[in-house]
Amino acid sequence: MATQHHHHEHSGHDLARAAETALIEAGEQWTDLRADVFDALSTHATPASAYDIADEVSAKRGKRIAPNSIYRILDLFVTNNLAMRVESSNAYLANSHPGCLHDCIFLVCDECGEATHIDNDAVSKTVRALAEAADFKTERPVIEIRGLCAECR
Repeated sequence: MATQHHHHEHSGHDLARAAETALIEAGEQWTDLRADVFDALSTHATPASAYDIADEVSAKRGKRIAPNSIYRILDLFVTNNLAMRVESSNAYLANSHPGCLHDCIFLVCDECGEATHIDNDAVSKTVRALAEAADFKTERPVIEIRGLCAECR
């Protein structure tokens, strides 16, 4: 039996407010640039690269924002659970429930690029226990399962 945990899914302005609150509670600042990056990221249904986000934020601001700046902000977002990184495609998704800490489990479609995030506490607990048994300290477990989504099959 799979164990799921439940959380409140945010969207739109509610998601931006939840992200801002979570970042401030973590002791970080919610700057205009960080807000623009989060807004751009949260509009994507599929994982977005830092270059995609840099282009969108640059267009909105009317001046070029370097991808390195975007990477730093995205890394801050991942560290503070505002975004999730799909490692295999080096792309990011906004976390629709930034107040909820959990491991990342993704189903990644090789055809359309969609990455479906699933929560399963039993799988996470098992993976963490296996790492601990191997005397390995986990920092940020990410599990990615590659294949074809229902739409692309």
